[in-house]
Amino acid sequence: MFSAYSALARSPGAMKFSLFGLIGRMPISMDSLALIFIVVAATDSYALAGALSATAAITIAIAMPYWSGVADRIGQRAVLIRVFPLKVVGIGIFIALVYSDAPKWSWFASIIFAEASSINLGGLVRRRWLYVLGADTSSKSEGQKDRHTVNAAYSLEALNDEFVFIVGPIIATACATSIDPSAGLLAGLAFLSIGMPVFASLRATEPPPSPRVGSIRPPAAMKSKALQAVVIPTVFVGGFFGAVAIVTVAFTTELGRSSASGILLAIWACGSAVAAVINGLVKWKLSHAARFLIFLISLTLLAVPFLFAQSILALAIALFFNGVAVAPLIINAYSVAETSLPPDQITQALSWVVAGMPVGGALASAISGWSIDRYGAQISFWVPLGFLIASLVATLPYFTTYKALISYSSKHD
Repeated sequence: MFSAYSALARSPGAMKFSLFGLIGRMPISMDSLALIFIVVAATDSYALAGALSATAAITIAIAMPYWSGVADRIGQRAVLIRVFPLKVVGIGIFIALVYSDAPKWSWFASIIFAEASSINLGGLVRRRWLYVLGADTSSKSEGQKDRHTVNAAYSLEALNDEFVFIVGPIIATACATSIDPSAGLLAGLAFLSIGMPVFASLRATEPPPSPRVGSIRPPAAMKSKALQAVVIPTVFVGGFFGAVAIVTVAFTTELGRSSASGILLAIWACGSAVAAVINGLVKWKLSHAARFLIFLISLTLLAVPFLFAQSILALAIALFFNGVAVAPLIINAYSVAETSLPPDQITQALSWVVAGMPVGGALASAISGWSIDRYGAQISFWVPLGFLIASLVATLPYFTTYKALISYSSKHD
C-alpha cells in the first residue's frame, strides 16, 4: 500500500534534500506574520503593516519565477549562493531601519530589496524529485519511473508544506510575543540559514543546468496555454487562502475566543495533510488536469458550509473537510505545470504555480478587512467563496486547453 512512499525513501539522497528543503522554506509561513508584529509594535499601525505585507507579496510574486528561470539555466546551487546572502542582508537592513525609526519609505525600499531575493525552494525540491526519480530527460536514471511515484513525491512535499504552515505561524507568534517583536523575522532567518546552504551543498541530487545556446532564447513560460490554465485560477485560490485566514480570526474574535483561531487554521491544514498522504497512495486513472478541475470544484462546494457555521465546532468541522480538497488541488496544479514545458523550464513552471498566490492573498486581505468592518465575520465568509467562484470562472477561457489535457491519459499514475 505504501510502496510509492517506500520507493521515495530508498532514493539515494532524496530524504536529505527533502528535509533541508522543508527547513529552508519555513520562512514562507512566518515572514508575513512576523513583519506585521514588528511594524505594529513600532508604529501601532495595521495599515502600514498591511501595506508593507502587500508590497512584499507583490515583490515575491515577481521574484520567484525569475530566480527559478535562472536556476534552470545556471543550476540550483549557483543561484542559491547568489540569492541567499542578499535575503539575509535585506531582512537585517529592514529590522535595523524599523528600530532606528528611519523614514517609512526606506522600510518599503528595504523590504523590496529583501523579497526580491525570494526563491521558490519548494519548486527546487520538486524539481529534484523529478530528477532523482527519472521523470525528466535530464535524469541519469535508467528508464522512466512511473507517475505514481512522482505523485507520491508531490504528495510528500504537500505534506511538508502543511507542516510548514501549521508550525511556522506558531513559532513566529511565540518568538515575537515572548522574546522581541523582531524575533519572528530572525527565527525565519535562522531556518533559512540552516536549510538553504545545506540544500545547496547536496550536489549529487542537483539537476544539471540547461544553459542557453548562443542567442537563442526559449519562449516565455507563461506563453504556454496549459501553464496559464492552472496559474491564473491559482491566483484566486491564493485569495481564498488569505481570506479564510483573516475571516476565521475575525469570527473567533467576535465569539470572544480569539485564541481558537490558530487551532482552527491548524485543523484546516490537518485536513489538507491527511489528503496529501492519501493522494500519494492512490493510483489515479484520471489525468492531472481532470483532477485539478475536480478538486477546484470540490474546494468551492466545501467552502459553502462556512456561510452557515455558527460556532467554533461547526467551523472546525467545515474547515477540516474543506482542507481535504486543498493538497490534491495544488499537487495536480504542479503536475499540469511540470508536464506543460520542456525540462529546461520545469523549475520556472513549478514556481509560476504559486507565484500569483501572494498577490491574490494581498487582494483578499484588503477586501476581507473591509467586509469584516462593514458586515461582520459571518457575512464575510462570502469573500473566500467569491474568490473560488472567480477561480472557476478563470478556467472557462481555457476550455479547449483543458479538453486537450484531459484527453491525455495519465496511464502511469
